[in-house]
Amino acid sequence: MINFAIKQGVDREACLLGTGIAEDDLQTGDGLITRAQEMRLIENLILALPDMPALGFQMGLQYSVATFGIWGFALRTSRTLRDATALALRYLPLSTAYCKMHTFVEGAYFGVSFDPDDIPRHLRQFLLERDLATGLNLFKELSLAGFDVEAVELKGDPLPYSTDLERISSVRLNFNQPRNALVVRREDADRPLPTYDAHLVQVLDHRCRQQLKQRQTGGVAGKVRQQLLGPLGLVASLDEVAGALAMSPRSLRRKLDLEGTSFRQLLEEERRQLAQQLLANSPMKLDELAFHLGYTDTASFTRAFRRWMNCSPGEYRKSVP
Repeated sequence: MINFAIKQGVDREACLLGTGIAEDDLQTGDGLITRAQEMRLIENLILALPDMPALGFQMGLQYSVATFGIWGFALRTSRTLRDATALALRYLPLSTAYCKMHTFVEGAYFGVSFDPDDIPRHLRQFLLERDLATGLNLFKELSLAGFDVEAVELKGDPLPYSTDLERISSVRLNFNQPRNALVVRREDADRPLPTYDAHLVQVLDHRCRQQLKQRQTGGVAGKVRQQLLGPLGLVASLDEVAGALAMSPRSLRRKLDLEGTSFRQLLEEERRQLAQQLLANSPMKLDELAFHLGYTDTASFTRAFRRWMNCSPGEYRKSVP
């Protein structure tokens, strides 16, 4: 988002004002922001770019399947767009979406609705547009241009920047609809996707299910896992997790120690488990795998993996039956 804003002439300091995001985090790529920080950043962008039409929509078009880690990979390997959508909604807390979403079928059309009513009013339009644009991008990426999104449906009257929205999205906009939605033809929703992998989607579905289950684990360790597997991600620092849990880093360390674990141990457990599953069940390249595990480069991931398993990722992959 910051890079997008800089391209529009907004300086970095204006983006970060009041967010609590350290400059070093941006330089090293070692951290992700919490939802509270993201909302403050969005507020800054809206204030800095008041005249930019369809700001949220343009932001959402920056996201892709790879943005969403294990959740995104699971979508990419699904059999059809309908299956991918069902999986996406089943594990929606693992994504960055703010809107509530539901699928529907009407006549010859299949769609996904987006309900922004629970979003703070001053951010509602921005985040609705961002979620819609992200969904549009995911639909297009999963299809690999095999089919087209028929329409974007929007509640209410046409927006002042409706023309800009249609130009940016290359999709027809239908206003005064009963819901906000992305719509495709039913036959396209059930068309096999070119990236379908029956075995891998089972593995990734299982991993998504594990992540949701771990979110529900009790104790402070469970809350830490919830942050690592959700809004903060596997690149989060102890300070970031502590802040998200409204406690000091010292208190978090102490509470985890009382539960017989540590932040580093929890983080490495999640990274190791996911690394083993992806190495054993996917042809994913090491640089892509390292990125989605939260490492800044392949060398860092390889060193960590050797520490865990006493072999390199490549050697481990070859050893798996």
